[in-house]
Amino acid sequence: MIKVLFICHGNICRSPMAEFIMKKLVKDHGIEDQFIIESAATSTEEIGHDMYPPAKRKLTEKGIPFSKRHARQVRFDEYETWDYILGMDRWNLQNLKRIFYNDKAEKVHSLLQNKDVADPWYTDDFETAYRDIEKGCREWLERILHD
Repeated sequence: MIKVLFICHGNICRSPMAEFIMKKLVKDHGIEDQFIIESAATSTEEIGHDMYPPAKRKLTEKGIPFSKRHARQVRFDEYETWDYILGMDRWNLQNLKRIFYNDKAEKVHSLLQNKDVADPWYTDDFETAYRDIEKGCREWLERILHD
């Protein structure tokens, strides 16, 4: 089983979008039974909340199925569970290294190379966020399959 965890600040916009985009990509490849894909937050601000409605609308518009979920915070004891822990921006990565005591097994990575996924909670630009997240998910899926 390949285990992928997507991380953003609140777990209501970017990371759940990435979770459901990646789930669709692996399903489209016929390999969904080989993956466990989830998402979580670095903060406690949105714990228990469902995905932000504009994020749901963008996924619906793009034909990405999703289900009701509750934001949660990533925990230190999860580190061994995941093969890949993918953060949306440099702040997520910094927080993850703190949570996971410097990431000794090098599981923490940026979703995009040399670029942050801008937080649509602040920018209100869900189209750009979607495009960046989809690009990152496609690139990571190819990388994972060729590792």
